[in-house]
Amino acid sequence: MASTSTTLSLPVLPLDGEVVLPGMVVPLDLSDSDVRAAVEAAQAAARSEPGKPRVLLVPRIDGTYASTGVLGTVEQVGRLADGDPGALIRGVDRVRIGAGTTGPGAALWVEGTRIEEDVPDPLPGHVADLVKEYKALATSWLRKRGAWQVVDRVQAIEDVSALADNSGYSPFLTTEQKVELLETTDPVARLRLATQVLRDHLAEQDVAESIAKDVQEGVDRQQREFLLRRQLEAVRKELRELNGDAKDGEESDDYRARVEAADLPENVREAALKEVDKLERSSDQSPEGSWIRTWLDTVLELPWNERTEDAYDIRGAKSVLDAEHAGLQDVKERITEYLAVRKRRTDRGLGVVGGRRGGAVLALVGPPGVGKTSLGESVAHAMGRKFVRVALGGVRDEAEIRGHRRTYVGALPGRIVRAVKEAGSMNPVVLLDEIDKVGSDFRGDPAAALLEVLDPAQNHTFRDHYLEVELDLSDVVFLATANVLEAIPEALLDRMELVRLDGYTEDEKVVIARDHLVPRQLERAGLEPEEVVLDEGALRRLAGEYTREAGVRNLERSIARLLRKVAARHELGDEELPLTVRDEDLRALIGRPHHVPESAQDPAERRTAVPGVATGLAVTGAGGDVLYVEASLADPETGAAGLTLTGQLGDVMKESAQIALSFLRSHGAELELPVGDLKDRGAHIHFPAGAVPKDGPSAGITMTTALASLLSGRLVRTDVAMTGEVSLTGRVLPIGGVKQKLLAAHRAGVTTVIIPKRNEPDLDDVPAEVLDTLEVHAVTDVRQVLELALAPAADGADSRVPVAA
Repeated sequence: MASTSTTLSLPVLPLDGEVVLPGMVVPLDLSDSDVRAAVEAAQAAARSEPGKPRVLLVPRIDGTYASTGVLGTVEQVGRLADGDPGALIRGVDRVRIGAGTTGPGAALWVEGTRIEEDVPDPLPGHVADLVKEYKALATSWLRKRGAWQVVDRVQAIEDVSALADNSGYSPFLTTEQKVELLETTDPVARLRLATQVLRDHLAEQDVAESIAKDVQEGVDRQQREFLLRRQLEAVRKELRELNGDAKDGEESDDYRARVEAADLPENVREAALKEVDKLERSSDQSPEGSWIRTWLDTVLELPWNERTEDAYDIRGAKSVLDAEHAGLQDVKERITEYLAVRKRRTDRGLGVVGGRRGGAVLALVGPPGVGKTSLGESVAHAMGRKFVRVALGGVRDEAEIRGHRRTYVGALPGRIVRAVKEAGSMNPVVLLDEIDKVGSDFRGDPAAALLEVLDPAQNHTFRDHYLEVELDLSDVVFLATANVLEAIPEALLDRMELVRLDGYTEDEKVVIARDHLVPRQLERAGLEPEEVVLDEGALRRLAGEYTREAGVRNLERSIARLLRKVAARHELGDEELPLTVRDEDLRALIGRPHHVPESAQDPAERRTAVPGVATGLAVTGAGGDVLYVEASLADPETGAAGLTLTGQLGDVMKESAQIALSFLRSHGAELELPVGDLKDRGAHIHFPAGAVPKDGPSAGITMTTALASLLSGRLVRTDVAMTGEVSLTGRVLPIGGVKQKLLAAHRAGVTTVIIPKRNEPDLDDVPAEVLDTLEVHAVTDVRQVLELALAPAADGADSRVPVAA
């Protein structure tokens, strides 16, 4: 084989998927035909030239030869460790492969140029630092593998090129990385590349070791926990057997036996058994196992087939309601009707029709303190059912009603399911308290989630998100309470039967105070019933003058305050017991009354003592109330013409004022009123209590009366209150809340009330004792209102003010 200093002619020894770098010594298997052909060709060429046989080691990747190879010398030919024929070859120098040529043997011959490497001596500072870094990294890696003998060999290498090529022995290098090292002819660049690869590998190895350590620690902890739990189970079992406490099924973890022994509906049993199958397949440490056990416990605790027997003693139920609540005839009649129908359906075998039972959904709407919440307990008592209260005030999360999905951490069934579970029966009385206070935000609308719960046509298949099985709520009596009817969504209100609780009369308040409030407050004050007695006059004055409300909460507070005063005086020695409290004693004990009726005041101090003030009736969230309307005319020289409204009025009420003014302007001459003043002088209508928003059309005739009184100079009768909408033609149109308004008039001491003619049917709902004290006039025209409300001209002559300039 002819050769020169720069050009070589060598047989190609292809390396499939392998790369040999200069300085490496590798054994090759001669059973490969390409390897054997190259070695034999090199041996044949070496017979005519001095030196060892030489081959060109070229990587062959996916059938493609690299552009650079390594000149290798055949050191020895013999047998490998496994007995197969092999050759030991040493890599010497890099060779750039050129064109093909001819040579002996069956091997492929090519011409190649030896690549000369130029390494400066001495090494520059940055190269010396690179050498030092590579040796440090290689030493760290070799020590981790326990290759101490190789450490000394690496430390002894000083040549930059040899040090870089030594990385070819690294098993973590990929074929692509080795080819890159082979084709990088600059020794310093090659060493930098080898250093970077080694650094990355050590970083990956550190991360892998850290992960492996954490995993091993976790496995060890789980194994230790598993072993300890098994030992704890064995100890508990031995203790139960020793103490004879091992009862069949008691506190057992065998959920399958518990499900099969439980009295469950068929669809619930199938769902529970599927979950038991999942539980048996899951490991003890699996979080899914904990979720399934919690779900099974919830399902097994629900009273699927538990029901209380209804008390079908209709007379007895009515007497219970009458004994525990005075008044409230509407809701008492509705519950009595419900029980009577249930009794007849049961007697005829119609208890369950179409999978549904005869539940009820009632909405009790009324002002605070009228007994809506306590009425729920009385209904349950009268029916012989369990009672559960669900407070909905401020609930803003839909999941509170329908439950959370089981995949969430801390998932629970909704409040409806929890109420049934708490009651322990499938037919309790569930009170949904303050349903008008339910809110909505990004978590959903709980009121919308209640649509299915409160729909008698759907709630027999109610599906909670947590349970995911059908729950029959058709036998539950739902009572919903609310203060403001308008705050309940229309779709939800449509599913409930509305029962209004409009407040108590003074007689009813006295009965409630005597039979319920006084005994309760005597007990709380530590007094015996015979020690302090409140006569009926004192109770009536407390209800009429010290409190003015639709309910009885403030009345109870006044009674409590009175009894505390008596108890304190007795302890101080200022009062002897027993004591009878009369109406004349109240001022000395709890001060002056806060609500003196207008009719009881001095005539000169009454609001209606001057023209332009009329008494109206309104409905608020706290029930009915008396509303005063004041009107005045501006000075013609300083005041601008037009209408001024004050008192925080809504749009509807402002429009009513415009209508009243327009009616008087167009019909003033007919009514013998100086309507010219309305054109030249500005009118001002004011509603006192300006901090309270007011709206609605029912003050129309009141504003008309106030303006007519101002123009005519005739006073409005003190004992007259009115309500009704007015039209441009003077018609009096119907309004709502007649019962609440008449109760408010009764509490305020008014004796004459004017209402629209078309509201006469609403008088049937007003208690008889209230109607007996009121003179109610049903009118159709404003002219009738003015005739009834305005005092005769002679009566108002002294108080008349000039209305014209």
